[in-house]
Amino acid sequence: MSIVYQCRHCGQEIGKLDNQVVDSSMLGFNQLSGQEKEEMIQYHDNGDIHVKTICESCEDTLGQHPQYHELDFFIQ
Repeated sequence: MSIVYQCRHCGQEIGKLDNQVVDSSMLGFNQLSGQEKEEMIQYHDNGDIHVKTICESCEDTLGQHPQYHELDFFIQ
């Protein structure tokens, strides 16, 4: 089982926790609303958890181009 953090915009893997058994509250998942959990967290049959987040590069781009917040994907 792995927990994989991946940028929702560019797809870059930001981090990965291999063979970790952790309580979801330790990761802050309990602070997300039901809708946020649906949008951000994917559970796979093999036990992996994929978490959509944002990398520093995409965060910087959004800071420089705030109009991109209106788009689901701004990297083509």
